[in-house]
This record gives sequence, structure tokens and C-alpha cells, in this order.
Amino acid sequence: MADHYEVLGVPRDASQDDIKKAYRKLARQLHPDVNPGEDAAERFKLVTHAYDVLSDSEQRRRYDMGSDGGGFGGAQGFGGFSDIFDTFFGGGGAGRVRPRSRTERGQDALVRVTLELREVIFGAHRDIEVDTAVLCETCEGGCCQPGTSPVTCDICHGSGHVQRTVRSLLGNVVTNQPCATCQGYGTTIPYPCATCQGQGRVRARRTVSVDIPAGVETGLRLQLPGSGEVGPAGGPHGDLYLEITVAADEVFSRDGDDLLATLDVSMPDAILGTTTRIEALDGHVELELRAGVQAGDVLTIKGRGITPLRGNQRGDLKIGVHVVTPTRLDHKERALIEEFAKKTKAPAPRLSEFQQGLFAKLRDRFRNG
Repeated sequence: MADHYEVLGVPRDASQDDIKKAYRKLARQLHPDVNPGEDAAERFKLVTHAYDVLSDSEQRRRYDMGSDGGGFGGAQGFGGFSDIFDTFFGGGGAGRVRPRSRTERGQDALVRVTLELREVIFGAHRDIEVDTAVLCETCEGGCCQPGTSPVTCDICHGSGHVQRTVRSLLGNVVTNQPCATCQGYGTTIPYPCATCQGQGRVRARRTVSVDIPAGVETGLRLQLPGSGEVGPAGGPHGDLYLEITVAADEVFSRDGDDLLATLDVSMPDAILGTTTRIEALDGHVELELRAGVQAGDVLTIKGRGITPLRGNQRGDLKIGVHVVTPTRLDHKERALIEEFAKKTKAPAPRLSEFQQGLFAKLRDRFRNG
């Protein structure tokens, strides 16, 4: 077996500082991350073992008296490997580990809200019932029975972690693992709150009042910061998201900030013109039809559409004219139409340019009318 002093390259009367300096110098040269060769790995194991023995005063005394000093892979192997962390990372690995915090941010919540189209014009108010986690009123998030408090874990002594020694090709490697007793918190709760079972929060139904702005549309999500569930141990609230669905209206449809509708007009009214009163989503509208209005004409009522999500200039209400041709005529009515046709001498049906614009968007509705 190689002499430990020779392995480290120090005399037998070397001080602890000299032994430590020699070990660090060799560890830098032979560490597998720096020198991947097989010979270097073997030498690294010898150097580590030699330092394990000589850095401990009792093992060094026994070694000087002729004993192996604890054998390769003994429990004191942590001292050498800890110094590797000192060498390459500037401090022991265990020193940087901190216990977990019981206080965490709560999860976000998602609620789906359905609006009528008329509510989108100016916005709407909703009182929304949310089933979520709220702060425990008994312990106020402290997780303990009133009058008690958490105590330091007697296994990890408050660090939240315990050290485990694992044998490897490099010797004994010490790792930090969460303490199974306190689950990494560093403290235990001997008397958990009976109301929340030590969670600091309980499930409950609460009401969230929200003003939904005008101009929202299906699929839009509104974020309400801090209105989600409270976190464990009274942690910060998550956010509440409202996912909007705008229900289809039987009469009106939406095109951006404009409202669209179809107006069925009788043939006599289309020929002679008329004035009518229609019920819009936000009240009555007086509508004047000029004589000779054509099917597909669009009547625009300014400022009677939807208020945009960002802005205050409302869109328009656009009415597409659908002239209704009678399908059943009695003998007298038919005679009148025939007489009218003779006097007007209307041209034969012919193709003309396709009409673009809003009427093209409404043509499917006209077909279904």
C-alpha cells in the first residue's frame, strides 16, 4: 500500500495546513472533470484517501503507529470530498442548502363567463362564484393550533436536509437530501391547526365582483391579479382568469365593432319607401327607407354598434335590405302585378357585376331568410 505522505508529497512532520495545500494542488490536477485519464482517476482516489487519513488527527496517529488509519472508504471520507467542493466551488456543498419555505404562491383559477351580445356594447358587471382555497381563519395561515408554533426539526437541526454518504469510484461521496422528518422545511408542526389540517388554507366558495369591459369577444381571457387561490401557509394569491364566450344573438351578429342585421322589406314598401321603427340592442332606432330601395342595399346607423375594447368610439349598426317577394297571390293581386309590369316595361333578367361589401357577408343569411 502506498505511503500516504508520499502520495501527497509531504514530509511526515508536515502541518495540517501543508497537508491541505498539497491535497488541493493535487485535486486540481487529478479531478476527473479536469483530467479524464484512467491513471489520473486512480491517483485521485489515492490522494483523496491519503488526505482523509492524514487530515484527521486520530486516524493520522493510528497510521503513524502502523495502522491503516480507517481504511479506504471509511466514514471520514467526507472531509476530503468536501474540500473538493471548497476547491472548485468556493465552499462546502452542504453550506449552500436552505430549507424549503412553507409559504408558496397559490395556483391560478379559470372561470368561463358567457355574455349576451347586448352586454358587449357597454360592458357588464358580474358577481362570480369561485370555489377555491382561502385563508384559514383559525390559524390565519400559520398552520398551527392557536397558541403554538413550529419547532426546529431535531433530525436536520433546521437545515431541511440531511447528509448521505454514498460509495463511488472516487471514494465516499456525501450528498444532501431533503429531510424525511420535516420534508425539507427545517421545522415540524407538533400541533397542526384542526381547521385546515396544517395547510394554512381551506376550500370555500367566495364571490368575486368584476366589471367586464365593453368590446370583449369569444376566446378573450381577462386577468384579475391576486384573485386566484391563496397559497399554502397563507402564501400570495394566484390570479383569476375569466374566459369570455359571447352567445349568438337571434337577430344581430358582429363584425369587429359593427353590428349587422337584415331587414325584411315588402315589395310595396321597397317600391314606395317607408319609415319604420326597429328595436336595436340598445334601444329603438327610426329607420327611413327611400323609395326604390334595392335588395342588398346597406343602411348605416352611425354610433350604434359596439364600444371597442380600447377606445370609446362606437362602431355602426349596419342593416342589409332583404326585399321579400310574395310567393302566393290571389287572382286580383296577380292581375295588379301584371298590369304594373306592362306599364313599367321592366327589362328582362340579366347578369350584372357582383356586389361586394357587407351584402356579400350577409348573403348566406339572406338565403336562410
